[in-house]
Amino acid sequence: MKSTDQLIRAAHEDTLQDAARAAPHTYSGSIDAGREADRSQWAPTNTLPLRRTIRRTELRQIVPVADTTIYDMERRGEFPRRFNLTSRCVVWDLAEVEAWVAARRQASNTAQFKRAPSPDVRQRKRRPVKTAPASDQTAS
Repeated sequence: MKSTDQLIRAAHEDTLQDAARAAPHTYSGSIDAGREADRSQWAPTNTLPLRRTIRRTELRQIVPVADTTIYDMERRGEFPRRFNLTSRCVVWDLAEVEAWVAARRQASNTAQFKRAPSPDVRQRKRRPVKTAPASDQTAS
């Protein structure tokens, strides 16, 4: 019994062979050789390392903070900047985001973060802190 990958590959090879029969001058005689010829046609002239980009939904899974917080940190230079692939597609460089997360983890482990002070619960307006009754204070 053939696996799904083997079935897909066989169907792909059949398609290539059908295309070769329709246009024999473009077929190189070997399916693998034909693929290599197609790849070399589109190969970039300069071989820069391929860098993966992520969109906002993936960024939210990696960095679970609000969008406005990310934008504020970008503006202050504390977070990797996004860039536009198209007029409507904004992405971040995954390697830069992962490096930022690693740096934040290291800073957190070495206690370099200035932590926010704990709120003063006596100043809240909704549920004021109950004070102990005067009779309990005198009995102690």
